[in-house]
Amino acid sequence: MTATAPIRGEAPALVARDGQAPRPDSVPIDAPLALRGVTVSYGDRPAVFSVDATFPSRAMAAIVGPNGAGKSTLLKAALGVIPRLSGEVHVYGQPIDQARARIAYVPQRASVDWDFPTTALDVVRMGLYRRVGLFGRMSGAMTDRARACLDRVGMADFGNRQIGQLSGGQQQRVFLARALAQDADLYLLDEPFAGVDAATERAMIDVLHGLKASGKAVVAVHHDLATVRDYFDHVFLINVRRIAEGPVASTFTAANLQATYGGRLAATHLDTLDLATAAP
Repeated sequence: MTATAPIRGEAPALVARDGQAPRPDSVPIDAPLALRGVTVSYGDRPAVFSVDATFPSRAMAAIVGPNGAGKSTLLKAALGVIPRLSGEVHVYGQPIDQARARIAYVPQRASVDWDFPTTALDVVRMGLYRRVGLFGRMSGAMTDRARACLDRVGMADFGNRQIGQLSGGQQQRVFLARALAQDADLYLLDEPFAGVDAATERAMIDVLHGLKASGKAVVAVHHDLATVRDYFDHVFLINVRRIAEGPVASTFTAANLQATYGGRLAATHLDTLDLATAAP
């Protein structure tokens, strides 16, 4: 994506040796994102170890865990932004390298070069490069589409503003607009609400819920336990290894959270989360 967005550190995805990695029998063909045996290591220490995950269609899914648990690493490894030591990633039953056109990605704000000399409208138009090619001509209709996506996230009046001049919340809205321009089936977001104001968070959630209502799938790395039940349908709990996964109503439990956070969550904190009462 370095050719299409001012994002630092992105790398091409790993490609299977024969280019046609088979789909494991355990991967549902309709799963928007399925990971099997994904391992990532920084030096001798695994950041993510042998993780299996299956994220459902027409749903909002959260990846949740403590700092250093491998949440963002897992998402980046699935995309190929960082290399996997092992494991397979499938999107709607296909190896990810055959299905990238179905994915839109919103990176962490910290990974973006905000000094990159471009406007908010240009950033959103970058989401359309797949359709025209890097050196293709952007039609007026495509520019209109980009403007409509800015309007959808409440940024219609900021199209000509340089991205570095925007607030953190405004910057995050612009990158969500870029993802919308891609008209993907699967939206992957890395800490989308980190450092944004409450109004931006609410606006972004409304857009994401609209995507779900239209049949899209959303997977987001999320850090705020207090909003998991309000925002998401499905939760994946991780601390280097997979801890638990499933519908929020049955999986977002005190026992699962304590297992994920190593027993470090205070009882008073858990009492405020309106947790499910089902067994882990």
